[in-house]
Amino acid sequence: MFSKTLLGLSTAMTLIATGAFAADGDKSLTIAIVNNGHMINMQKVAEAYTEKTGVALNWVSLEEGVLREQVTSDTATGGGQYDVINIGMQEAPIWGEAGWIEPLNFGDDYDIYDMLPAIRNGLSYDGQLYAAPFYGESSMVMYRKDLTDAAGVTIADNDSWDNILAAAKAIHDPDAGVYGVCLRGKPGWGDNMAFITAMVNSFGGAWFDKDFKPTIDTEAWHKAINFYVNLLGTYGPPGSEGNSFNEILALYNEGKCGMWIDATIAASFLEVDGVAYAQSPNAGNPVGANWLWAWAMAVPTGTDKAEEAKAFIEWATSKDYIQAVANHPDFGWGAVPTGTRKSTYANPEFQAAANFASAELAAIESAAPEATDLKPYVGVQFAAIPEFPEVGSAVAQEMAAALSGAKTVDEALEASQDAAESIMKEAGYFE
Repeated sequence: MFSKTLLGLSTAMTLIATGAFAADGDKSLTIAIVNNGHMINMQKVAEAYTEKTGVALNWVSLEEGVLREQVTSDTATGGGQYDVINIGMQEAPIWGEAGWIEPLNFGDDYDIYDMLPAIRNGLSYDGQLYAAPFYGESSMVMYRKDLTDAAGVTIADNDSWDNILAAAKAIHDPDAGVYGVCLRGKPGWGDNMAFITAMVNSFGGAWFDKDFKPTIDTEAWHKAINFYVNLLGTYGPPGSEGNSFNEILALYNEGKCGMWIDATIAASFLEVDGVAYAQSPNAGNPVGANWLWAWAMAVPTGTDKAEEAKAFIEWATSKDYIQAVANHPDFGWGAVPTGTRKSTYANPEFQAAANFASAELAAIESAAPEATDLKPYVGVQFAAIPEFPEVGSAVAQEMAAALSGAKTVDEALEASQDAAESIMKEAGYFE
């Protein structure tokens, strides 16, 4: 079954044959991954890699926020706890420039230019790839068309937030166990702030001005956060301040969410019939407000198994790996990692199995991470500066407090502005 799809193992097998493993002969790799569906699936598909190469794969699967904390700490200090790590577009160029992770250079068969340009560029620094994408994503609306049809409402591409609110109200039926909308509320710079930042962008807001002074306690943020708290607090499930991607995915598949605005990758795992898709809502931002992200694999400089780690990444992010998932009896084309390669979207079998393919690709290709006059930094749902994780995490706690009612929106935004200013001053951006 795997003979055709594992041709990309040749590099790894050559390393083994030439004694490239550590001097102690340890043929194992420790891999830190986020506990999302495609990463979990990889553990099963990669059994073939171990069978072919003899390389044991030790998986450390962590919740998103915990993964970021542990991987950042270990990589920054050169701890060497992991040989392969999951990181994303916020970290890859910064860590590459800092020398925390190894540059990645693969063979011609890997076909790096088959990668979607936005994904490849976002994981590079100065033209050099530092993390290879396992899957990529933007954001979009995923809604139950049976519920919107029954309620007599429609959802359009790049809809207004007012119409999203009206649709959520129309399909909200908590007595029947259906909530109008499910959105991230769990605090974290890549959790609730991924959605909130994209929403703030759509209202014309940004994290910083051109001098990198925080612009959080501003009119655009107030409009966006008041809308967010009202929308999710009124028409979302109780306890939304504890929900991130995995929690909402479970709710959606239980039939409890009428609408979900989140990562396009979620569409691969939706089990409810009749889901339809639309491009992300926008309150008037001329370049839109759908985010751009990739969960990628990198090699920390602290490992003594860099070449073996690179060989595994070359296989796990290749066309051959995608074919292996498609051929696997437990998965198929509807479950392959998406958002990375042009060839995946051009494949008729994938198109037939993934009714979300065109909406996902359109979202990824329309994302606008480049710096602009409105947003003078790279990144959509994050800012590509080293200080952002600390700033984003501090603000995330305040937004969760506003959502839960522990603070007013005004109080949360004032505290967020103060925290962000303190962090950026200490970093030397301004006096």
